[in-house]
Amino acid sequence: MAEDIQVQQNELANLIERHTVQDGVIQTAIPSLFFIRYSDLTEPGYRVYKPSYCFIAQGLKEVWLAQERFEYGPADYLISSMNLPVVGQVIKASNDNPYLSLKLEVTQNQILEVLNDSEFQITAKENVKRALFVGQIESTLLDATLRLVRLLDNPKDLPYLAPIYIKEVLYRLLHGQYGVALAQIALEGSSSFRIQEGIDQIIKNFDKPLRIEELADTANMGISTFHRVFKDVTAMSPIQFQKQIRLQEARRLLISESADAADVAFRVGYESASQFSREYARMFGSPPKADIKQIKEKYEDNTLSTDQILMGSYLP
Repeated sequence: MAEDIQVQQNELANLIERHTVQDGVIQTAIPSLFFIRYSDLTEPGYRVYKPSYCFIAQGLKEVWLAQERFEYGPADYLISSMNLPVVGQVIKASNDNPYLSLKLEVTQNQILEVLNDSEFQITAKENVKRALFVGQIESTLLDATLRLVRLLDNPKDLPYLAPIYIKEVLYRLLHGQYGVALAQIALEGSSSFRIQEGIDQIIKNFDKPLRIEELADTANMGISTFHRVFKDVTAMSPIQFQKQIRLQEARRLLISESADAADVAFRVGYESASQFSREYARMFGSPPKADIKQIKEKYEDNTLSTDQILMGSYLP
């Protein structure tokens, strides 16, 4: 079995390398499938992970969710079952052996469809799980992933077969180590499903005052229960979650628009520019002006998008 997995990993690495001509994140002809390649270590990248399945064919990466660290490589896979603000960093890569990975974004409807079409038994009353987890890769999951990726060499087959192979990948994930946690986000009435609605409200209205009572009502929970379950799922409180979303958006605005820090502070919902500066420095290591200056000096010779810079990517 170990030999089979090694063969599958090597084939996936070759396919990803062939379809990525430069470092960065590449959207494939399958809209929800992305390839990622880096020929060097990256700096920390601050992003909101969408619900997705991630697999590394070559290299190593660490991801931080609040104070929790997740490390994964070719022996593992990572799932984000909800929209989560995280910090990611490639920690093993070189020109000779670049970091090569894929990300398949998934939706609640896709998961629910697989649950309805299969004999997978799950109830909405399962204990709530963390929304980010690393599992041990299995040959059956890799085989399904390979079939999906191979389609890129046969474009005429994509419209018909890609949805089928994506369902197969989800089927394998749902029958894997963390299948119950993944299934929960698609089951109306489950704690995870209801917390996802609260998360969506925070992200949509990140620049507005946080009203816990309204979020708890959205999730059909009491306030104390909402706080507890939210932290169980995201590893942070609602206010900490909102703060990360605000600061990530502030950094994006400062880089893309060369805007004034005080103006950006108010645009993302802060009432105090000094509080914004303190919390920005706590998260990114430097106050806004110094942080953006360092970033622009570092990337001034590269033609990278704001998204690429924010992900910690750079061309060596």
